[in-house]
Amino acid sequence: MMAEKRRLPYVTTLHGTDITLVGSDKSYLPITRFSIEQSDGVTAVSDFLRRETLSVIGARKEIRVIPNFVNCDLYRVPREAHPGRPRLLHISNFRPVKRAPDCVRILARVRQTADCELWMAGDGPDRGAAERLAFDLGVHEHVRFLGKQDHIERLIPQCDVLLLPSEMESFGLAALEGMACGVPPVATRVGGVPEVITHGEDGFLEAPGDIEAMAARPAALLTDRALYARMRWKARATAEERFCTSLVIPRYEAFYREVLEAA
Repeated sequence: MMAEKRRLPYVTTLHGTDITLVGSDKSYLPITRFSIEQSDGVTAVSDFLRRETLSVIGARKEIRVIPNFVNCDLYRVPREAHPGRPRLLHISNFRPVKRAPDCVRILARVRQTADCELWMAGDGPDRGAAERLAFDLGVHEHVRFLGKQDHIERLIPQCDVLLLPSEMESFGLAALEGMACGVPPVATRVGGVPEVITHGEDGFLEAPGDIEAMAARPAALLTDRALYARMRWKARATAEERFCTSLVIPRYEAFYREVLEAA
């Protein structure tokens, strides 16, 4: 900042919390705006986040949209079906915005149609509330709280449907990782999620808090084998055709070269 000329240009990539936190705490706004304006290049992981940044921050900097990506060689559809009952999966940091207890409510309703269980991966402030709710709804024997996991790519293929009931997501990386493993996501129609999931083709999108609608989707997937097969392979195809590292990383590299040339 003090030097007349920096030796190296730098690029700022916006992932979501960096902007959504500013929306609720304006004390972050000046430094966030300063950082963006002083960057030689700025990227955002979704068009929603780009628009939100311009609206909340009031930045005049051009923001290039380059999505998150997934390693399609690491996250793969399993060769064989996993043993045991069908499984719903939720992965998050259990913050209130993730609405983790909704997954327990969804399970309770899905079990009226299909014998299944729920795996909850991660940890955070709402884990206790989700555990208590599982007991209150009488489904605690069908819920496994796994805590933090180091190898999500090994966990996802052991499940059948991924639940993402968040109040807000700037992209929805967990949904993409599930899609790459052929695990259809049932998510909320918020933020940048519709830029990842095409409703009815490679996943489902419903309104936040609509437990009945979000439960109906896994129930349909677990009881209609043709629907499930069609959607899981379409989900994998979406990951391969739009979000693989081999497609997205070159876009970052090209942008970095563009910034270097301009500098």
